[in-house]
Amino acid sequence: MILKNKLNSKYFLVASILILVSCSTDEKQTVVTKTQLVMQDEFDVDGAPNSDLWSYDIGTGSNGWGNNELQYYTDRPENIVVENGMLKITARQESFMGSGYTSARILTKGKFEQKFGRIEARIKLPTGKGIWPAFWMLGSDIDINSWPQCGEIDIMEYLGNSPTKVLGTLHGPGYSGAESISKSYSLTNDRFDNDFHIFGIEWDNNYINFYVDDVLYNQLKPEDVPGDWVFNNSFFMILNMAVGGNLPGSPNQDTVFPQEMLVDYVRIYQ
Repeated sequence: MILKNKLNSKYFLVASILILVSCSTDEKQTVVTKTQLVMQDEFDVDGAPNSDLWSYDIGTGSNGWGNNELQYYTDRPENIVVENGMLKITARQESFMGSGYTSARILTKGKFEQKFGRIEARIKLPTGKGIWPAFWMLGSDIDINSWPQCGEIDIMEYLGNSPTKVLGTLHGPGYSGAESISKSYSLTNDRFDNDFHIFGIEWDNNYINFYVDDVLYNQLKPEDVPGDWVFNNSFFMILNMAVGGNLPGSPNQDTVFPQEMLVDYVRIYQ
């Protein structure tokens, strides 16, 4: 095995033997275990997120992100910091730059982009009405082919007032927004804000599998979407926690601030 450490950061490239083990949970679903690690961020150096891998989105929905969200995204340590082996994204209720809430959103656009493989993160989620964290991906050609033509893969999307359920979703031309292709996964006798869980996809040219803690709960193929399958290009990753917006609605009197989204690691296998 050859290991390259880039600037003593948490960003590693690994060359190793690729082992594929194929099986099926039923006649319609194919599972492929991928073991060649090509990127990992273990968040083990305190301070700002690794700048070799992550950059920030700064501002509000008026920047073109839509969804009528209420937060202002910042790069302040009050909203995003690496400490104690975790990435911590914190949503706060405060007056800041004309917004009533602050939070953070980071992305790997232009720094690390991936086509196919297994993409996963181990995350402990927050709670409360109006809290909307996500681990997701956008097509790297978004500057040429605007959303939804670029494609969007929501590996994990979560509403804080439904703490037992997460969503895995695809957006593309003809199936975006409220018309997206989505399926939920629910815990039994547990909540996603109680502990860490692993959220991931396995992605090839003709399917995307959605997982929670290695449980395969959905597989989508080109024939499952009503428009073009736009998931055969490279994508970049996003981690964020929104406040309010079209899907979760606004926080209410029972929503407690601050709220934290804790990320133990992000790993990508070829």
